Amino acid sequence: MPSAFHRLASPHLIRTKKPTAAKKKKRKRSTLPSPKPQPTQHPLADQGAEEEEGEEEEVLGFKLKPSASSRRHAIQPLGNLLLLGGASANARDVGLGTLRALPDDLLLDVLALLPARDLAALSAVSRSLYVFAAHDPLWRPLVLDRFHGDFLFRRSWRSTYLSAAGSSPLPPTSGLLIRNFYSDYLFQSWLCASIEMKSEWLEIDNIERRRGISIEEFIDRYEGHNKPVLLEGCLDSWPAMERWSRERLIRICGDVKFAVGPVEMTLERYFQYADAAKEERPLYLFDPKFADKVLELGSEYEVPIYFREDLFSVLGKERPDYRWIIIGPAGSGSSFHVDPNSTSAWNAVIKGSKKWIMFPPEVVPPGVHPSADGAEVACPVSIMEWFMNFYAACRKWKKRPVECVCRAGEVVFVPNGWWHLVVNLEDSIAITQNYVSRSNLLNVLDFLGKPNASELVSGTKDRVNLYEKFRGAIDASFPGMIDEVTAKAQEKKKPSFWETVTDAKVGGFKFSF
Repeated sequence: MPSAFHRLASPHLIRTKKPTAAKKKKRKRSTLPSPKPQPTQHPLADQGAEEEEGEEEEVLGFKLKPSASSRRHAIQPLGNLLLLGGASANARDVGLGTLRALPDDLLLDVLALLPARDLAALSAVSRSLYVFAAHDPLWRPLVLDRFHGDFLFRRSWRSTYLSAAGSSPLPPTSGLLIRNFYSDYLFQSWLCASIEMKSEWLEIDNIERRRGISIEEFIDRYEGHNKPVLLEGCLDSWPAMERWSRERLIRICGDVKFAVGPVEMTLERYFQYADAAKEERPLYLFDPKFADKVLELGSEYEVPIYFREDLFSVLGKERPDYRWIIIGPAGSGSSFHVDPNSTSAWNAVIKGSKKWIMFPPEVVPPGVHPSADGAEVACPVSIMEWFMNFYAACRKWKKRPVECVCRAGEVVFVPNGWWHLVVNLEDSIAITQNYVSRSNLLNVLDFLGKPNASELVSGTKDRVNLYEKFRGAIDASFPGMIDEVTAKAQEKKKPSFWETVTDAKVGGFKFSF
């Protein structure tokens, strides 16, 4: 076995893994179609080793990224085994013994309970267990749990752990020769991390695009009807558009750490990770306190004129989290969710570009399964998996999603209650803010007053009393506003985007990045 694993199994690297109580909702992967059988011998080289970037390659009709190569990937889909007609056994089963009865996703769930030393020791048992123990997503939580954000990414999470845990550079590894190993789960995990976005996934742009409209027209045509719109020309005066280069951001932020998934990292270390990562679900920098941490960041952008009525501001420092800086590499993003606390939102791209897919409140996206009380949402494992398995179907629906590519200098308005998925098409930097205006004030109050609001409300420490605090602050700052808005709502019932009655009081799905 590779010497790096023997180093990891040495006594001085033993650590105790703390139990966690995190709840996750995930779904099994869909079965893959079968490609033409590939050569059955592949070196399972260490994922941290350098790879040559060859010519363009396709697998199952998907174009691979320049950094990916199926010739260097040892795992094949199960369909290839079927095409062999019994001429070969699945090496997966031979090397697992009695564990072969477990489906791959359940086996990986079991291995995820192991600390790094035990995972490394298990990899020495057989080639099959080496393959599973080397599955890189197993090593990501081990790195983040032990080293938090204080690590240098080494092209894979396994190599990162080995490097960070050792006192000397990693020795070269020759890898193992893996033959006839078939697994749909492991193959699709690799495929989702390795493919480019297909051109047909990007060609639809059916959102309304507007430039230079008045505030009154924005409210009358879009915010008042809970309808998305892409606004152009709103960011022309932002200093951030010219100043937010990587080099300057690293310089002005220095040692300040930002929220990246469950840890905090400096921008320099995050950019180093983002450049080297080749994974299905890249870590996303999503920080709600950025403007307090680095004052220059807060002073180099301003709220576009259409969104300056923000009634949550009456709560002062007690308001829920409402603004974030978002930084991520191509392929990073957020799976389908509804924005917190029934708020509306705007998202402004400063660098890069983003693909947006949005469904109105009454249409649950395919592959997405919200719980009855709205407290949890089960989604596909990754954004790319959703595109592979569900995107084509929803294009044939009568109520098709609103889609667009939002580029640098453009802003997307996301009405309250709308489901949306966002994926970065390239390295991207954006600012987003959630807000409450007169148009969605009643929805927010209704949401905050739900019996299970303590489970649904997010972004604040006081989930129980937020309704009373917000309503009291509105009455004190704007006497009569709630009654006025209620009267107008009773006079005219708002039609939905699809000209049907919409329950605009949804929006209680919690989400995290």
